[in-house]
Amino acid sequence: MKVVLVAAVALVDPDGRVLLAQRPEGKSLAGLWEFPGGKVEPGESPETALIRELQEELGIETKSSCLAPLTFASHGYDDFHLLMPLFVCRRWEGIAHGREGQALAWVPPNRLRDYPMPPADLPLIPILRDWL
Repeated sequence: MKVVLVAAVALVDPDGRVLLAQRPEGKSLAGLWEFPGGKVEPGESPETALIRELQEELGIETKSSCLAPLTFASHGYDDFHLLMPLFVCRRWEGIAHGREGQALAWVPPNRLRDYPMPPADLPLIPILRDWL
């Protein structure tokens, strides 16, 4: 089974809320909410992939030094296995907006379970909630 490496980030605002993005129509798992991020391309580190994805998807800039690794998810889907490190970021430049038409929500950690998420993201919620 193919292993897919995807990097994700919990952007945390000054009020302690976490940014979630809704997967747009036409993508797999459309309508579900997830931590921003994306696939790590060949030759990229997870941090480099996140910096690229945050600029492309949300229009914000950050640096590797602002990305702190917290935990990871390992989940088997039908046709691939997902390995997803989760970073935390509290410092970035710009205002996050859905550049690909995706809805965004700033969510208090104790309300993350109120948003339907892909199976791989679910085990990350209690770790993030307890850490924040």
